Amino acid sequence: MTPIVELQDVTRIYQQGGVEVPALRGLTLQIESGEFMALSGPSGSGKTTTLNLIGALDAPTSGRIILEGKDLGTLNRRELSHLRRDRIGFVFQSYNLIPVLTAYENAELVVSVQGMAATERRDKVMSLLKDVGLAGMENRRPSELSGGQQQRVAIARALASNPAVVLADEPTANVDSETAIHLLDLMQELNQSHNATFIFSTHDERVMDRAKRVIRMVDGQVVADELK
Repeated sequence: MTPIVELQDVTRIYQQGGVEVPALRGLTLQIESGEFMALSGPSGSGKTTTLNLIGALDAPTSGRIILEGKDLGTLNRRELSHLRRDRIGFVFQSYNLIPVLTAYENAELVVSVQGMAATERRDKVMSLLKDVGLAGMENRRPSELSGGQQQRVAIARALASNPAVVLADEPTANVDSETAIHLLDLMQELNQSHNATFIFSTHDERVMDRAKRVIRMVDGQVVADELK
């Protein structure tokens, strides 16, 4: 099988005050379709940098990143923008919801930009809100939702476009333990029912316990690749 994501000898070097700071040092990694996996490691190990590169939010200093057979380094800005919109779902620890929009409107945002027909769009978004346990809350704004409910909206938004990959950067960091467990249960169910590939960046042992594969990183390199 061809991996859904492949990183080939990827480096990422940042400039800080004229000093080169390596975030990734020759990272090579293959991720199969449908995986539920976690990148773990101490702060500064390169987890978030790896997610940003896979999500085409950043570009490597050297090496290749391939998503669904496409080398991201060969795509122009418009093509990368469409790739992020159509094939990648993002779940951030800070939720990144738009405060003036309702839960429905936030979840609908990506498919609205894609130009999906209104009736199809409504059916899709209402079904997803039901799947994430927010039926009846579609007209609430983020300020009227708990942290866990806001993260559920973010998960619905991430899945709305049927992405190839969902990138979740510390998605349990800003919620309590009980809510974190419910969110992980939900994402596991969605991984199976929607066949979505989930890649987490996390310090949370609960996430690592649920993940079917844990990539442990130190200083921008893989030090362990554990399958369960």
